[in-house]
Amino acid sequence: MSTAENAKVQYESGQDLVTFVALTDQGDQLDFRSADNLWSNRSGYEPDVKPNGLATGGVVSVAASGSSDVVDVAALTCYLAGTLTTVTAEADLSIPRPTASHVKYSITVTSAGEISAVKGVENTSFSTTRGAAGGPPYILTDSIEIAQVWLSAAESADITATEIKQTIGTHCERYDYPTWEENRFNVENGVIGYAGITFASALPKSHSATSPVLAVAKAVYAQYYEPAFTDVSKASDFVPPETTHSMSSKQIYQRTLGAASSSLNQGSFTAYLEDGISDGLLYYKDDYLFFKFYQNADNSTPYLLMQGKLGISRTFPAGDQITASCTISAEEAAIEVTG
Repeated sequence: MSTAENAKVQYESGQDLVTFVALTDQGDQLDFRSADNLWSNRSGYEPDVKPNGLATGGVVSVAASGSSDVVDVAALTCYLAGTLTTVTAEADLSIPRPTASHVKYSITVTSAGEISAVKGVENTSFSTTRGAAGGPPYILTDSIEIAQVWLSAAESADITATEIKQTIGTHCERYDYPTWEENRFNVENGVIGYAGITFASALPKSHSATSPVLAVAKAVYAQYYEPAFTDVSKASDFVPPETTHSMSSKQIYQRTLGAASSSLNQGSFTAYLEDGISDGLLYYKDDYLFFKFYQNADNSTPYLLMQGKLGISRTFPAGDQITASCTISAEEAAIEVTG
């Protein structure tokens, strides 16, 4: 008969800071991962995701000076490698005319926080294909595109408002577009993978650091805390948060209609305390933490992994052990990690 006599419960008792690092595109420009398995979500230790991109300002407009072949760029702030960077305004940014009739420029912020105009390949017509003749150019992987300027004549002239393009997601990279979801832990087929984020839509492959071109998405950075775990020294009666199902029915003429519903129960366990006041576990009451449950404390796997808010209700009996009835209010069911 299998029992949990040698089981153990662990809780997240510490957090190790990982300062802003580049996340790795998993090949679909949607899923970006870190080099760590778990991201803490304890209050004050939540992940901070900052893709490269414009934050405020940066409007590109017709030059106030009235000069030909130039544009003005308003002051802006942007995120570069996780750092909020302030960039001063640029007046009369030079946009040289093409020898051929058509060319597209990308107005960018470089990794040094400077405004730069990157010229595309000239052509006799426009193209929407990045890097093609008449199309917008690839920009460096650590730069940000904030606008495009499309020129369709070789003769020197004022650049007009219709030649300036600044649609978010097409001509302008914002740090907060598209939106994303955090994957603070990732388990597939029992194997724990790397934590990261998933964008709501794929990032365009508009960057390249090499020649010939190796097209990639913009850089995505995150700062997070990797959790450390401590055993609950004396524990029993662990119940993981799991999905349960129920049925309801309604009698109608000649038959019964049934409907299924699902709900997620609270996880729980009992902790046996020393004085019920200064025990380490109590410090984390009401915090959102990771928990692990091992059916066999001598093995590194398998175990159950979950993340939820710790609730504690203490009992101080006169002639028995001080205990805490602990609950785990999770957003997702516990996951089995087998390898």
